[in-house]
Order: sequence, then structure tokens, then C-alpha cells
Amino acid sequence: MPRPANTDRMDTRPIPDHGAWDAWQPAELALRLRSVSKPWCVVGGWALDLWHGEKTRDHEDLEFTVLRDDVAMFREALGDMDFYAVGSGVVSPLPADAAPPAGIAQIWCHDRAAGRWRVDMMIEEGTADRWVYKRDPSIALPRAEMIATTADGIPYLRPAGVLLFKAKYLRDKDEMDFAKALPKLAPSERDWLKAMLRKTHTGHAWQERL
Repeated sequence: MPRPANTDRMDTRPIPDHGAWDAWQPAELALRLRSVSKPWCVVGGWALDLWHGEKTRDHEDLEFTVLRDDVAMFREALGDMDFYAVGSGVVSPLPADAAPPAGIAQIWCHDRAAGRWRVDMMIEEGTADRWVYKRDPSIALPRAEMIATTADGIPYLRPAGVLLFKAKYLRDKDEMDFAKALPKLAPSERDWLKAMLRKTHTGHAWQERL
């Protein structure tokens, strides 16, 4: 059985430059995960662009989510990567036989041959049938309602879910993503996002615009 990282030994691998990103595009990730039958989906800005059907801006990284119990299977599919746990601003090596600690929900995947970060694996706590918002587990829906798939088979989080995550930070790119998505959101998506903002971010600036 895998054991928690950094419990009884030190991993002395050097930490690559945090800024050394040359992220894959979603199609490359999907190709590498083609043998994995467990749930996963693209999230973040790229998820919105998959929904738009075009690239609307540059993306410095590529994020996708997996269920915690499935992490080892996805690590195996990305076997030419080195894996680093990310939490509280700290990046630390995750040994090959180690499961991410319970408090870790993010794993950066480093292409050792190219010396570049390729993808950001996010861990979610839902189930194969149920999507759970990690910042408030009381927000949960059938996975089929929250995940869509492109014509060429790439799964992605639907825009209302992506924007709920982005609402916390309101970075320039988040504001840009919201503005581009807003005219295309279905009435039901607007209503759901507005209700979730009311629940999680009282008085949020996006509420009036929805």
C-alpha cells in the first residue's frame, strides 16, 4: 500500500524552478490519459475555452481533476513525469510509492526530460457519480450535470463550476473569463452560479451582473 509522503524518509530531489511551465494543451493530456477509465476533467481557464470551442487567451498552465482514490492510476498513465505535492505555497517531491497526504489537493507534474512543468493534477473529493465543490462540500451535484465533453472526447468542468472557483480570486484573467462567458451562459447556469455565489461569497461583484 502507498504511504503518506515525507513521513519516514526525506526525498532529496531538487525542486524545479516554479516558473518553468510549458504546459500541454488539453488534446495532449487526453492522448496520454486515453487508457484511463476513471473520471477526470479539464478545469480552469482551459475548461472555459473547451466550452467556447476556441482558445480565447493564453494559458500559463493546464489543470485537470481526478478523484483521490484514483491518483495512483493517473500517475501511472503519466509515468514519464516526476510528481510534486503543492500546498500552502510549498512544492515538495512526492515519491513514487507515496500517496499524497490528506491535506494535499494539488500535484504538479514535471517533465524530467524537458525540464518543464506540463500539467497540474488537482484532487477532488467526490465520487465517480457525484461532483463535490471542494471549498464547500455541501455543494454537490450528479457528475453528469457538471461535466461536459468536447466533440473529440475531452471532458471538462462546465462554465458555471469553473466560474465558481474563479470567483474567489478575481484576478485579471478571472474577470476576463467571466466577461467572455457571461453572454453565453444559459439561464439555468446563471441562476445556479448566482445562488452559489450568494452561498459562498456574499455580496460578490458578479452577482448583480448575473
